[in-house]
Amino acid sequence: MIPLRDTVQSKTYPIVRNAIIGINVFVFLWQLAQGPYLKGIFDLYGMVPVRYSDPGISGQFTHIEQLVPFFSYMFLHGGFLHLLGNMWFLYIFGDNVEDRLGPSRFIAFYILSGIASVLIHLVTNWHSRLPTIGASGAIAGVMGAYFLLFPRSRILTMIPIFFFPLLFELPAVFFLGYWVLIQFFYASVSHGQAGGVAWWAHIGGFIFGLATIKLFLALPRTGVSQRLARSLQRRSTPRLQHVRPQLERELDTHGTIFVTPREALYGARKVITIPYRRKTVVVTIPPEMKDEAQIRLRGMGLKSSDGKPGDLYLTLRIARTDFS
Repeated sequence: MIPLRDTVQSKTYPIVRNAIIGINVFVFLWQLAQGPYLKGIFDLYGMVPVRYSDPGISGQFTHIEQLVPFFSYMFLHGGFLHLLGNMWFLYIFGDNVEDRLGPSRFIAFYILSGIASVLIHLVTNWHSRLPTIGASGAIAGVMGAYFLLFPRSRILTMIPIFFFPLLFELPAVFFLGYWVLIQFFYASVSHGQAGGVAWWAHIGGFIFGLATIKLFLALPRTGVSQRLARSLQRRSTPRLQHVRPQLERELDTHGTIFVTPREALYGARKVITIPYRRKTVVVTIPPEMKDEAQIRLRGMGLKSSDGKPGDLYLTLRIARTDFS
């Protein structure tokens, strides 16, 4: 299952989430330039449990060199797909958690999630010589927080079946619950790191996020976070929106599309998904549209038994604070 977006729009731009993604991409490009030295970098800056369990090996490193991997491992990746998968999940779930925590608390939460996840990995793979790298443990903490904070959210999910991708809107608790069950399954049938994946690190990060997110919310926001929240208010609704059409008459259906006042004034382009069509459609919002105005999409309604389609009528709603 591949998540495309969630149905909860954050009210502020996720500056920290975007910065973390940018740093991970920069570090990956730096990795590509290391050539034959890359394995040594993974051994030095990745988390290698035997460095801590074997006194003969740990004695070869300074205290600082032993401390650095707890932070550096989560910014290294083993390949492009490894990086892409991690950053995509952070992109989907990170903005909402940052929105609730604010930039300062989100930074602390993300880093501590990564540290908690790698500590679980150390305990469950105490004598492993394989370097563990990747942001997935920290991101699992973000997903655990999302699971608790947004139980009513839904995740627009693509399930590829051969060459025909199908789109479904799944409850967030189902999507994330399924994800964590998969981690438990693979962790239980392996030694915790089958196929180079640190399954227990994922589980540890997720549980840390579940267990501590309320504590982080109870911490006071810093003045910097409050000022940033005011300056980073969003001016647009999601570009990709999921329409839930209802039958209006015969084959015609009716749905709702959300825009901000700025988008209604100057126009916008949105991509919508239509459940019964299992497809996406680009919708152009003309300038100077009013609240409750309708846009007609010819042939996008239900189909009759002889294949004749009805129309889909989209009602424009000007959203000011809540885009969910």
